[in-house]
Amino acid sequence: MPSELELQISPIVQESLVHNSRTLQNLQSLTASLFGVSAGILGLESYDGFLFYLAFSLLTSALFYLVRVAPSSLTAGPRYFRGPFEFWAGGLMNGLAGFILTWTLFYGLVRA
Repeated sequence: MPSELELQISPIVQESLVHNSRTLQNLQSLTASLFGVSAGILGLESYDGFLFYLAFSLLTSALFYLVRVAPSSLTAGPRYFRGPFEFWAGGLMNGLAGFILTWTLFYGLVRA
């Protein structure tokens, strides 16, 4: 538990943590479906499709970090997340079901 002095110096608001996590999770879920559409149209199969998803999900997190998190940490203090693992890899498992669903749907539509 942080002390009162630490909280006065750098306050952490629980609502902000939840909002930031939810925003990132929504972005990752949406892009996972778009990556599934792309992988299905490209006709990727097996490990190629999963590597496609992994690479582009990490790229999305990196772009989100560069555009939204890094500039604000230089001027107005850091944006808070629960931890670096949640930021970089938390959305991988959340978006996986949507990715597989749209991947197989569009693969079947294009190849049929």
